[in-house]
Amino acid sequence: MSKHRLSRKGRYIAWSTAGVAVVAGSVVMAQTSMAATVWPAQKTFTGRAFDACSAPSLTAMKAWKADGYYGGAAVYIGGKNRGCTQANLTASWVKSVNTSGWKLIPIYVGAQPPCQTGSNPEKITAATAAALGTSDGNDAVAKASALGMKVGSAVYLDMESYAITNTSCNNAVLTYVRSFTKALRAKTYRAGYYGFTSSSAKAIATATNRTDLPGNLWYALYDGKASTTTDWPWAASLYTDHSRGHQYTVNSKETRQGYTITVDRDAWDGPVAIVG
Repeated sequence: MSKHRLSRKGRYIAWSTAGVAVVAGSVVMAQTSMAATVWPAQKTFTGRAFDACSAPSLTAMKAWKADGYYGGAAVYIGGKNRGCTQANLTASWVKSVNTSGWKLIPIYVGAQPPCQTGSNPEKITAATAAALGTSDGNDAVAKASALGMKVGSAVYLDMESYAITNTSCNNAVLTYVRSFTKALRAKTYRAGYYGFTSSSAKAIATATNRTDLPGNLWYALYDGKASTTTDWPWAASLYTDHSRGHQYTVNSKETRQGYTITVDRDAWDGPVAIVG
């Protein structure tokens, strides 16, 4: 999807670069080792999900839920690089859509790579990567908590495309991501990560040092395949046990029960927010 996380103007530039269960498995253990002794069991959703730049109205969400095609919805909870306004996204909205059956996927648009083109309000540097990851991680938890997303929830860090062959840039990103992850775990929130299979997600999936990397990976690969397995591009042993999301179609203008929303489509098999 895009760059719509970062700005409306550059919404689809990245094209060119490019069921509910409660479980506790090996991935959960990996994510909990640095925080509280007792974690809430993670809430995992498996099925179709969508993400839209701005959270839709409550009436639209209820209508789309009645349609039955989607069961999960991603929402942009914060970050200085979040590109769209969120007039509808409140604790009351979260509670209402959760009550109506939606499983919510929180996204945080944090600092972006130093070698990424374009100007963003917050960018990583080698000198600030660790501290910035910690402060953004703490802010992500605060934003999620204020919306009624409880401890044990997963929060996904959005990292847009960049040149991962730029070693200094990639190292700064990995330092930031590790600090972000540790900050979430310290407050008993599970860490997830969104990125592109050609760049930002690849950097995480193929990193030799796996220490403190997010335990859940949401990958953007626009092949139209609603699956988290058939087109998984990395080792089959990575991100198993309900730890994957796949954004497979972008800019899909859909009308359901009389309400039209432009969304990106996701196949989901991973943890979501714990609400209620």
